[in-house]
Amino acid sequence: MTAALTADQVAAFGRDGFLGPVDVLSAAEVAATRAAVADVIARLPEVGEQLFEVEQAYTDRPGEVVCHFLGGWRVHPALRALVFHPRIVALAAELLGAPTVRFWHDQVFAKPPRHPGVVPWHQDYSYWTRTAPACHLTINVMLDDADEQNGCVQFIAGSHRWGLLPKLPFDAPLEAVRAHLPADAAWRPIAVPVRAGQATIHHSHTLHGSDRNRSDRWRRAAVLNYMGGHVRVADGSEPLLRGAPALPKGAVVEGACFPLVWPPAVAAAR
Repeated sequence: MTAALTADQVAAFGRDGFLGPVDVLSAAEVAATRAAVADVIARLPEVGEQLFEVEQAYTDRPGEVVCHFLGGWRVHPALRALVFHPRIVALAAELLGAPTVRFWHDQVFAKPPRHPGVVPWHQDYSYWTRTAPACHLTINVMLDDADEQNGCVQFIAGSHRWGLLPKLPFDAPLEAVRAHLPADAAWRPIAVPVRAGQATIHHSHTLHGSDRNRSDRWRRAAVLNYMGGHVRVADGSEPLLRGAPALPKGAVVEGACFPLVWPPAVAAAR
């Protein structure tokens, strides 16, 4: 199979901790995924218990907090298809550099027009320390054109080398993490405009966030998180995700909730 990325793109990811935009979905796939997201959001009261998580702050204050949920792939076939999308898993495999790749979980972020909700600056792994070692990445697939007006994702280049910062609440102020940065950290946000069907990809320790939607357009994203097939449970005191079977500390993270997606021959036999 040919490489998913050029050598320059792989080098940029290693240097900066993020990459994008990268072409991922066709127009038809974008339309199908967008419809799936709308369907799940409309049915959140009905399917909420089947999801891994619905952001409580959004449930309490939907007019203030961004719509965010985990586990859409468990309730809609179009979102499930994204998990195993050949282009997406090839990107994950190339950048993780692991012989096998496993799905960790998905997320949906939805900002309606003129919505004030932000996604505070954070590192994904700060929420994932119940798994180790850190061999994870995130592919953020945009379902609408995204720019600074409607809250595209912004990154801090090189922040994946700053070490792990504190985990902050989802409804924290946009720049709350700045109080916890290393003394010599340079705060230079880089906004990455992305067209619908394109993605950004980032390292699990890269600081990223997104501002409110100031436009009259939607800003929706389907997010896929992957990990090396060797990642194990670091904290077995409770299930890794709500509704997933409990796994003991030290066990490989595996099972129906965490399917292998790479290499293709192994994934096909799942």
